[in-house]
Order: sequence, then structure tokens, then C-alpha cells
Amino acid sequence: MAHDRDYYEVLGVERSASADAIRRAYRRLAREYHPDVNKSPDAATRFAEVQEAYEVLSDAEKRKAYDRFGHAGVGVGQGPGGFGGGWTVDMGGRGFDSSDFASVFEDLFGGRGPGPAARPRAAPQRGTDIRHTIDVSFMTAALGGREEVRLQVGSAPAQTISVRIPPGIESNAQLRVKGKGHPGGDGGQPGDILLTVRVGGHPYFRRDGLDLSIDVPITIAEATFGVSVTVPLLKGTVEIKVPPGASSGQKLRVKEKGIRDAKGRTGDFYAVVQIVAGTGLSQRGRELLRELQGELKNPRESAPWAADV
Repeated sequence: MAHDRDYYEVLGVERSASADAIRRAYRRLAREYHPDVNKSPDAATRFAEVQEAYEVLSDAEKRKAYDRFGHAGVGVGQGPGGFGGGWTVDMGGRGFDSSDFASVFEDLFGGRGPGPAARPRAAPQRGTDIRHTIDVSFMTAALGGREEVRLQVGSAPAQTISVRIPPGIESNAQLRVKGKGHPGGDGGQPGDILLTVRVGGHPYFRRDGLDLSIDVPITIAEATFGVSVTVPLLKGTVEIKVPPGASSGQKLRVKEKGIRDAKGRTGDFYAVVQIVAGTGLSQRGRELLRELQGELKNPRESAPWAADV
């Protein structure tokens, strides 16, 4: 028992420790060694030592007597019953009263202190979270929707969970489904399901944050003289005006026609010009194109690397 050891050593505090420091040390050690929490063979003995040391050092008069006369000053002896073989404390004829610790056990375990009618409860333990990756289509991620996820939690039967996908979500974003993880212990709350989103691709749309882009192929003639082209959006269509003299890779912006997310932020839409060389021309077409070639200025003459070749 603790009367074989220095009480300050039992609580791990200096002899000059304040009452608050002693109380904090007791609360920490009581939680660590309580038999309902700590299943090691010596937990009950260590717990009783902590109780005994705190009962003396938390009382100003007993602590004063202990500091002056040691264990003899507080009349510690062994007796039947109690924790780890039993112990009693007597100071001026007043015996140990387990109700002295009721408020501490209320703080630690949310229940009554030790006594004939009740024993402290273990602290509730929250269940662990489940992590899972979910594949979401490009359109569902852009516009929002629902996905069905089938999971098995522990030994319980597999369950299907409907998950709301907010509009504008991106790959590697995380969604939380509360209360669907592993069950808690000792009355604790269950864990959550943490879903990492993996967004699929699209046949012709590309995405950069909330911005969308699409390639718009045009002929050499259309690039020279300009053209109006109707292209698809996520919803509906839009007419793009390609200006005369457009070049491949040129981006034509349509404001706020990209993706709109759950917070109301909206991206832009970009048509990316792609000039396609003429193929399958008739003999007459080839002749005209060859004549045109002699009229066109060599674009490589103005290239930044022209002087190096």
C-alpha cells in the first residue's frame, strides 16, 4: 500500500506542490489506474495507493501532520475491506469517508463515487471511423447528386448507404457520414464513415477547379475568316464566335458558364480552338490550297527561336 511509499512520490509531485497541482495529479492517476479502465494486474493496488495519498495530501491538516511526522502523523494502518486489501485513515478521531471522493469520480467517470451501492463506470469510448474511397461520375461531381455505397461494419450485415454528393466537389475531397462507423464502447457514440471522392473523366469536357473547357475544331478557312460555332455546356448549349485570324490553342472565354458549387461560386467556360488541316480534298481544293500557300506569310519567321536556326 501507499503507506510503504512517500505520498508525494505516489502522486508524482514535489513536496511544495500546490493543492491544485495535487488534485490534477490525482485526477490523472485515478483515471489511469482505475480497475474499470486499466486491466493490468496491479491496477487495483496502484489505484488504492493513489486514493490513500490523495486523501491525506488534499486535507490541509493531514498534510501538515504528514509533512512533520510522516505516516505516523496520520495514523495509517492496514485493515480489512476497501481497495487492494483495505486501509483506514484516522486524524483526530475522523475516519476516511469515501464520499470525500464522489465529486472527483463524477468528473472522471460521469457516475457516483466508490461505495457500497455503486462503483465507478468506465469512460464512454467513441467508435472508430471507417475510411472508404467512392467513385463518382464527372457529371455527378459537377452538378451534384446521390451515390449508393455498400459497406460492411465489423461482423454486422452489409448495409447500403445513400450519400449526398454536393455540386462542384473535386477529386480527393472528403465526405463524412456521421454515426455510421464502428459502434462505441461503454455507451460511447459510434464513429463516422469518411469517404474520399474519386471523380471520373468525361468524353470531351475538361475541368480545372470550377472552370470547364472543351476543344473546338475549325478549318483553316474558318480560322482565317472567323466562324460561329454552337458547343455544349453542362446544361444546354452556347454559341461561340471564333474571331478572324484565330490560332490553335486560343481560348475563348464565356463567363460563369462553368461549374457552380454548393457555396454558389461559379467558374467560367473556355472553348479551345483547334485548327484541323484539310483532309480528303478534291483535286480542285488541293490546287486552291496550294495557291493560297504562296500567299500566306511564313509564321515561323516571327517565332522566338527563329534566329537560332
